[in-house]
Amino acid sequence: MPETLVKLVDRVRKNPASAESLSLYALVCTLKMEKGGHMYMLRKLRELTPEGRLLAYDLMELMAEKKNAGEAWDNTIGLLDNLIRGR
Repeated sequence: MPETLVKLVDRVRKNPASAESLSLYALVCTLKMEKGGHMYMLRKLRELTPEGRLLAYDLMELMAEKKNAGEAWDNTIGLLDNLIRGR
């Protein structure tokens, strides 16, 4: 699993109900939707901490490198789904 995805899961795990966790979760889900044009409101980046923004940029870089699909990405989304839903 790429280090960026590990950092994402660790960050969300610390506080799954936080606005930052929800924003990062929305971003990673949006980055998976190639046909949807990755429709994420960039102004949402203002709501993230500087560390959260760096993580968001790293996630966008994974998308630019076409690494936003496959087993690691899907497993990460599954983990985040469970964390966000409190499972």
